[in-house]
Amino acid sequence: MPEKKFIVESSPHIFSSNYKYKVMWLVVLALLPAAIMGVINFGARALLVIIVALSVSILTDALFEKLKGKQMVVEQGAAVVTGLLLGMILPPAVPLWVPALGSFTAIALAKHAFGGAGMTIFNPALVGRAFLVASFPAIMTRYTWPDGITSASPLGMLKAEGYTHALSFFGSRLAAYKAMFFGNIAGSIGETSALALLIGGLFLVLVKVIDWKIPAVYIGTVFVLTWLFGQDPIYHILGGGLFIGAFFMATAYEGMPITPNGRVYFALGLGILTVVIRLWGGYPEGVNYSILLMNAASPLIERLTIRKPFGYTKKKKNAESNA
Repeated sequence: MPEKKFIVESSPHIFSSNYKYKVMWLVVLALLPAAIMGVINFGARALLVIIVALSVSILTDALFEKLKGKQMVVEQGAAVVTGLLLGMILPPAVPLWVPALGSFTAIALAKHAFGGAGMTIFNPALVGRAFLVASFPAIMTRYTWPDGITSASPLGMLKAEGYTHALSFFGSRLAAYKAMFFGNIAGSIGETSALALLIGGLFLVLVKVIDWKIPAVYIGTVFVLTWLFGQDPIYHILGGGLFIGAFFMATAYEGMPITPNGRVYFALGLGILTVVIRLWGGYPEGVNYSILLMNAASPLIERLTIRKPFGYTKKKKNAESNA
């Protein structure tokens, strides 16, 4: 009888065409429209910020893989996604050491301190940005418009001066919506054009890289809650980092629940936290911290929403003790 050879290895055992490496490069492809719009709007300085963030992210990943005795494979794309995302959520006029420090923190602290690829809990790019905002708030909140004038972002104006002042800056409500939809506003490099982000996000939904429920429920919750509290819901969903957070960061596989109902509760929590921070918190934007907080809550949500096996009944403690 011929001897059969079996290979013992950990899951996953079934692979599809959408395996992880391909997924990462599809995410990079989906981010390109918003990144290109950012460079067109803010110029060569924005491109430099993205390049520095990308380079340091890849080099830091290679350094830590080397220290662990492994070979870093750039083709995996994870470090590229982290570096590109971090560069896109930074203001275009930051000094170049800012994206370098943010990328190093993202890869070293949020990825390798937790065990490396597949072991991360928090979105690395958002950890890098949160560290930079907490350490250098003046630099991280200094935004410029495409014409080079330094000013507050639309949400910053709304927070500091109120809705009437913000609309008067644009001229009309329709002009404000149009500027925010196409990206002709102050803000971080890759989060100003809702149109470009929407194109990339819908592409990821169509190729089934991300679950549509998370961005739909997240954006929908922000829209409904801001409307209920007397705010302009369209201004809120177009004027900040909601689209890049909903499509590209909240949907990261390591930081979200795997259960279908869990993903809906996860997105609801994201929307509620974002609105709470924006309306009653100290920051005009709430996407960054809401995603990190819900990343922390993801294991608990997953545990509470996991389906029970057919026929499963919970044993009573008294019955166990009597036995």
